[in-house]
Amino acid sequence: MSEVEVGSNFVREIVEEDLRNGKNGGRVATRFPPEPNGYLHIGHAKSICLNFGLAQTFGGTCNLRFDDTDPVKEDTEYCDSIKQDVEWLGFHWNNLYFASDYFDQLYEWAKELIRRGKAYVCELTPEQIREYRGNFYTPGKPSPWRDRPAEESLDLLERMKNGEFKEGERVLRAKIDMNHKNMNMRDPLIYRIKHVVHHRTGDKWCIYPMYDFAHGLSDAIEGITHSVCTLEFEDHRILYDWFIDALELDRHPQQIEFAKLNLSYTVMSKRRLLSLVRDGIVSGWDDPRMPTISGMRRRGFPPESIRAFCERIGVNKRDSMVDIALLEHCVRERLNDIAPRVMGVTKPLKVVIENYPEGKVEWFDAPWHPTDESMGSRKLPFSRELWIDSSDFMEDAPKKFFRLTPGREVRLRYAYFLKCVGVDKDENGNILQVRCTYDPESLGGKSPDGRKVKVTIHWLSAAHAVPAELRMVDKLFTLEDPMSTEDGDFKSCLNPNSMEILQGFIEPTIATQTPGYRCQFERMGYFCIDPDSTPEHPVFNRTVTMRDDWMQIQKKDA
Repeated sequence: MSEVEVGSNFVREIVEEDLRNGKNGGRVATRFPPEPNGYLHIGHAKSICLNFGLAQTFGGTCNLRFDDTDPVKEDTEYCDSIKQDVEWLGFHWNNLYFASDYFDQLYEWAKELIRRGKAYVCELTPEQIREYRGNFYTPGKPSPWRDRPAEESLDLLERMKNGEFKEGERVLRAKIDMNHKNMNMRDPLIYRIKHVVHHRTGDKWCIYPMYDFAHGLSDAIEGITHSVCTLEFEDHRILYDWFIDALELDRHPQQIEFAKLNLSYTVMSKRRLLSLVRDGIVSGWDDPRMPTISGMRRRGFPPESIRAFCERIGVNKRDSMVDIALLEHCVRERLNDIAPRVMGVTKPLKVVIENYPEGKVEWFDAPWHPTDESMGSRKLPFSRELWIDSSDFMEDAPKKFFRLTPGREVRLRYAYFLKCVGVDKDENGNILQVRCTYDPESLGGKSPDGRKVKVTIHWLSAAHAVPAELRMVDKLFTLEDPMSTEDGDFKSCLNPNSMEILQGFIEPTIATQTPGYRCQFERMGYFCIDPDSTPEHPVFNRTVTMRDDWMQIQKKDA
């Protein structure tokens, strides 16, 4: 793979400056803290590469911590998938933690805030809390229970914990400033009641900490130095700091926000991706059309290409749309280096070579890779009847069509010159097969008399080719920004041709490869064996086409 272009990364610059100034005793400690309520997508890959990359670059540590504070949406299945995705991307956490590991400590800190006069149990309904909070133009007004005695709030919190109240009847709120210009500081919730079994703690708890309370304090417990998150939490930073300062903790991580990844022709929301799964629009979280890491793995994206993509787009403070063509370019760059070349026919058309001996089979030596000799070679069978791709033949061809057509000669990859001499059709005019002759003196594609042949096409011996299901994966949406539809319904711009299933043929050398095997079908694109595949019924997903739109964009902009 060519040397990766590195985009700007202001977070890395902040860490470098901190190290120069001796901040945090020269330590760098980061964390990747996903909520286990869905499968990770390419946007999470950016955060993974950033947090683990910082630790690697500066000799620090990076924890994987599951933010499992909302048991309604979380599941062990998602935890397992997240761990698999992080490892597949090539990263290894120093410690594996869960926010639920700290539930006891967080509860003690909540009681300490009450004792310090900085938290209280409130009995307003959720609707009333929203009403009392005001808005950007109207100051809030205090809850009637804002000044209740600490002893009373401590007793009520314990009763909340013991399950004496229904959901929504009581909450614990921080006591900050109901007139603060930042809405997050208007007495935010710390604990709420949820009578739900937790995937790790079972029914031990029926009150759960809010993200803003648990996250920063969890960072402090773990000794995180740089708490890197997306821009949506920028307005929450003041609250992140407030909880740590209010408890006078010795460790105070620095929250740094960066812009989320927005990728064209993609939605980057676990909630919306979950709706695609639940509505049966895709086969699952790992559907190869999905922008999930598991979907991209199934589609055949190499992990190195995703890491290279994240390096190229850089890290900045401004939201922008990244062209999906850049991601596909990174995938092609990597696959170009590592993918074996094979023959595959997606839309088969039979060719009969009339002057080739019946029953004869030749075996031609074909390298696995055009430049990497270490990959070796394999033997390709050649016989009287072949499959070619239907796109390589036209009966009534326009002037600039240089592939096979009656009276024209083409070169067969690794084999002979082939000339079309006729076409056989059924009673409806559909082409059944193409009749050709070959030049036995042109083995290896060399012209015996210096005649010019403009085009080389691929082929398969019909007697040896293996039938295969080919899933031609394409963009899931037709709009660059699926959320820009007039009615806001991103599903209205779903691409009806996002996966075309074809019955084609492959060469026998790859028919028994295992799922995850990546290769290039010469002239057709890069493909990967799907987990649905069996030796009796091979199934391939198209990873990317041969066409590199990103290179065309760069040439146009140059």
